[in-house]
Amino acid sequence: MYGATIGARRYEFRDLANLLAKASPLRSGDQLAGLSADTDEERVAARHVLADLPLATFLHEHVVPYETCEVTRLIVEKHDQTAFAPVANLTVGGFRDWLLSDEATTPALAALAPGVMPEMAAAVSKISRLQDLMVIAAKCSVVTRFRNTVGLPGRLSVRLQPNHPTDDARGIAASILDGLLLGSGDAVIGVNPATDSPERAHALLLMLDEIRIKLEIPTQCCVLAHVTTTLDLIRKGSPIDLVFQSIAGTEAANKSFGINLALLAEARDAALSLRRGTVGNNVMYFETGQGSALSANAHHGVDQQTLEARAYAVARQFKPLLVNSVVGFIGPEYLFDGKQITRAGLEDHFCGKLMGVPMGVDVCYTNHAEADPDDADTLLALLVASGVNFVMGVPGSDDVMLGYQSTSFHDALAMRDLLGRRPAPEFETWLERQGFMDAENRIRPRNMPSRFRALLPA
Repeated sequence: MYGATIGARRYEFRDLANLLAKASPLRSGDQLAGLSADTDEERVAARHVLADLPLATFLHEHVVPYETCEVTRLIVEKHDQTAFAPVANLTVGGFRDWLLSDEATTPALAALAPGVMPEMAAAVSKISRLQDLMVIAAKCSVVTRFRNTVGLPGRLSVRLQPNHPTDDARGIAASILDGLLLGSGDAVIGVNPATDSPERAHALLLMLDEIRIKLEIPTQCCVLAHVTTTLDLIRKGSPIDLVFQSIAGTEAANKSFGINLALLAEARDAALSLRRGTVGNNVMYFETGQGSALSANAHHGVDQQTLEARAYAVARQFKPLLVNSVVGFIGPEYLFDGKQITRAGLEDHFCGKLMGVPMGVDVCYTNHAEADPDDADTLLALLVASGVNFVMGVPGSDDVMLGYQSTSFHDALAMRDLLGRRPAPEFETWLERQGFMDAENRIRPRNMPSRFRALLPA
């Protein structure tokens, strides 16, 4: 039991999960689950208690039972006590102060990451302002490699997302070529298939690989099929670069996705056996999102932001190339408006980076959310200033297959110009060879080369 007195009123919080939930900034998903603070005063009381809570509390009090959740067991058993030692005697509030101090250098944060439990990261985010989340995340560097290098300081990569509502090869190819001309695609060229057909996934993989090989693009390709489909395609000899899977922060939520930790380990081993990387062997790509466990009724009474941080513990275990929070994709039932989406996006990036996860964010919202392009522009700029590894590049920012609004090729290009971010180094060299860079090293294509046009299917 935890408690605090504010004025004449005493507030009690029955356990750690309840305390974390009551301390969370207001969001619709926690209200839907009946977990959020009833008043702003109760929220402040919870934050007072949380700030004074020793970090060591998280070592022995678990928000989801150890006995019934393999994600909890992963978090506990993989915790690096040596890495944790420099902050072991701090409270949550003291941890925030240390993270903002000059002692928390980029090397120090990298060394600390294996010792940060997700609940610790979630806790410190709940007592932090947006600028705190940005300043700390900007000091965290998580670099990964496959055919190029993602996450270096001063760089911003882009997932080229050329989805099509009927998986039409010509439509997908046209979107890919459009994105490449505008400098997108260094994080991954990744297609969400419109169907779950293994045959269609195989055909898309062949097309992506053909474009990559013929244009000699130093990047990786992915068809975002279920991990079991990808495993079958590996066995059949499909050209698999990355294994994709949506993941969540509880065993029960992952079960609703049709996965467990053993299956993810099997998939990673299978992808590694292909040896398709040229500069590294980070072969996994994960997507997450606040509210996913609640939407599966697998949240165990834990707030959605804490569970999102637990998903990063799952991701961290498998050394991924890319992880991104699809922050506004689940809908206004979980993040109601632009304000909640903005806060959640910066929280997710902060928690992931603090835990040593290579975070990107899909700055997005559904068409029925209380959000608009101005909200997306705001969050995008804040994330790029915070050092986000990658964002999405969607034709016109409107994904006509998934039915949601994201960021466009031009949005990513604007951020690179505005904040001085460059593509992955290998990809930047390729852009220069194509003549897509001007004398000031800005991405400014003059036209589409004929060999690009030749790749459009008849």
